[in-house]
Amino acid sequence: MNKRSPITTHILDISLGKPAADVSCKLERQTTKSDWEKLGEGMTNADGRQENLFSGPLTSGVYRLEFFTKPYFERKQTKSFYSSVTVTFEVTATEEHYHVPLLLSPFGYSTYRGS
Repeated sequence: MNKRSPITTHILDISLGKPAADVSCKLERQTTKSDWEKLGEGMTNADGRQENLFSGPLTSGVYRLEFFTKPYFERKQTKSFYSSVTVTFEVTATEEHYHVPLLLSPFGYSTYRGS
């Protein structure tokens, strides 16, 4: 059994009202002003969740999640505007869990800090 990552995500395709399964995503941490370290990558499961991006430890800093959305929409034979979505956020409380959901549609997206 895999330990849940301290940073998780969940993608909902709001144009269909369903989870977005099999979307590739990558988690990185900023090491310098212009350099990033890849911490993990994976695909969302059938419920649109990715809970095993990395095993930690979580440190303070700037992180980003990149979602590769173009292949997802291509499989659905749906035209879309964004080929990927990048969400950059700051971790300050390293003992907390960070859940970063993505609400996705072919021509827009929204995100928030979840629980």
